[in-house]
Amino acid sequence: MDFSRRDLCLLVTALAASPGVAAQKVALPSKVFPYEGMPVRKNGENEMRPVLSGELHNGCYLEVHQTRLAPGAMPHPPHHHPHEEMFLIREGTLEVMISGQTTRLGPGSVGFVGSNDEHGVRNIGATPAEYFVVALGKDA
Repeated sequence: MDFSRRDLCLLVTALAASPGVAAQKVALPSKVFPYEGMPVRKNGENEMRPVLSGELHNGCYLEVHQTRLAPGAMPHPPHHHPHEEMFLIREGTLEVMISGQTTRLGPGSVGFVGSNDEHGVRNIGATPAEYFVVALGKDA
């Protein structure tokens, strides 16, 4: 029998609420993340700033990071994974490929990638592109 990520999150939540369950995990706390306080990981001209990662109140995993991508660059080759992802473009122009279909996205645009859909991004602008990645769920 196959289960979706949503089914598994609901199952985990139901099990955690059941009598006899020992300690429950603590959900991500409310917090603010000033840009200047975030650690920076550099890869050539590209930068990545981890924002947060952990479980939500319902047991689903959430990871958020910001990326600054140099003109013409890709963070990595197209790939796929079980978790879902959203790209929220802040500055610049990204070419987002999802399942073989390519779309140009600018500031304020959002891309959503479903589970196991092949996807990739490339900065097609003449200036750095900045965007947030919101990953929903874990792969293992």
